[in-house]
Amino acid sequence: MRAVGQHAPSKSNVLSPKISALAIPWKRVALYATVAAGFFLLGFVPMWFKTTRAIEQRDAAQHGVRLAQLHNTLAAAVIEVQRGQYEPARQLTSDFYTNLRRQIDSDSGSLFNPAQREGLTSLLVQRDELITLLARSDPSATDRLFTVYSTYNKHTN
Repeated sequence: MRAVGQHAPSKSNVLSPKISALAIPWKRVALYATVAAGFFLLGFVPMWFKTTRAIEQRDAAQHGVRLAQLHNTLAAAVIEVQRGQYEPARQLTSDFYTNLRRQIDSDSGSLFNPAQREGLTSLLVQRDELITLLARSDPSATDRLFTVYSTYNKHTN
């Protein structure tokens, strides 16, 4: 039997050893989490730098391609008008002016710097007259289109 003053063991005293056996060692968990985060960053940071560099290269290549497309459209128009093909030259010239206007009006992502934009704006004044000459198959359109081509090259190179 029990001595006076002794209590029967309570359930909390019985579960106490089991709970302490299941206790989570927080210091160890924190150490593992820190090591895992360190390895993650060790792999992530170099890949982030590499991706950033690739994005910059892609943007530069896209800039070059758009500039070349604009130049090639105007060059193709000059070639067509010299061959006497006024309608294809008119369509190409119209495409050139449409894309040039878009690039000049664009604040961000423009192919041209502010000085180039200012110089190329003078080309836009000639648009309607040149397209009208091409629509009429006027031989003077050849010289005018070549002048536009020369002015464009002067401001972009």
